[in-house]
Amino acid sequence: MIQDRDILYVDNHLLAVNKPPGLVTQPSDAHDDSLEGRAKAWVQKAFHKPGAVFLEAVHRIDRPVSGVVLFARTSKALSRLNAGQRQRQMTKLYWAVVSGRPPAPAGRLEHWLVHESHQARCVDGPGGEARQAILEYRLVRAEAGLALLEVTLLTGRYHQIRAQFARIGLPLLGDRRYGAASDLPGGAIGLHHRALTFQHPVKDESIEIVAPCPDTEPWRTWSR
Repeated sequence: MIQDRDILYVDNHLLAVNKPPGLVTQPSDAHDDSLEGRAKAWVQKAFHKPGAVFLEAVHRIDRPVSGVVLFARTSKALSRLNAGQRQRQMTKLYWAVVSGRPPAPAGRLEHWLVHESHQARCVDGPGGEARQAILEYRLVRAEAGLALLEVTLLTGRYHQIRAQFARIGLPLLGDRRYGAASDLPGGAIGLHHRALTFQHPVKDESIEIVAPCPDTEPWRTWSR
C-alpha cells in the first residue's frame, strides 16, 4: 500500500509518488501489482471516490529503480504534460551509484541505443532502429571503488542510464543485467529518480518534485 509519506505532490490535476525499488510502474501480464494500481487505491481512499479513478503515468521508471513517478489525474493534464515531454520541457535528474570512477568529475555521454528484448544495447552509430541517447553527469562523491553521480537525462531512452554507464565500464551497483558483479537486496539497483521539474499543466508555474532516497542500501550509505 502507498502511505501518505510516499506522496510527493498532489492537487486536482497531478499526483507524484515516490516509487520503491522492485515495483513496476504500470500493471502488465507479468505483474498485477504496480505503483499505478496502488496510487489509484490511495486516491480512492483519500478523496472518497467509490468508482473508477482516472490516473495515467506521465512517464515510467524501471522496476529496480526508485524515485519520482508523476501521474496525471485528468486527460487534459495528461495531454499537456505529454506535449511538454515531447518539447523537452521536463527535466529529470537521477542519482546513480556506479562501480568504478568516471574519467572526469563531470561530463557528457552520447551513444546510439537499440532496444532489444528487455535490454538496451549500444551500437557504433545511427542506422536501423538505433536512437541517440545523451546524458550529463557530475561526480558527487567517490570512495571504496564506487562513485555517486548526479545524472541529468537529455533524452529519454529505454534503460538509457544503465546501458550508457555500462558501456564506459561503470555498471550501476546491483545491475547484473548490465555487468554488475552482484545483486542488491529486493531486486534494487543503484539508481534513484531524485528530482523532476516541469511546467504545471494548468497553473502558470514551474514545479520541482524531489524524492527522498529509500532507507535501504545503497542509499542508506550514499544519501547521507
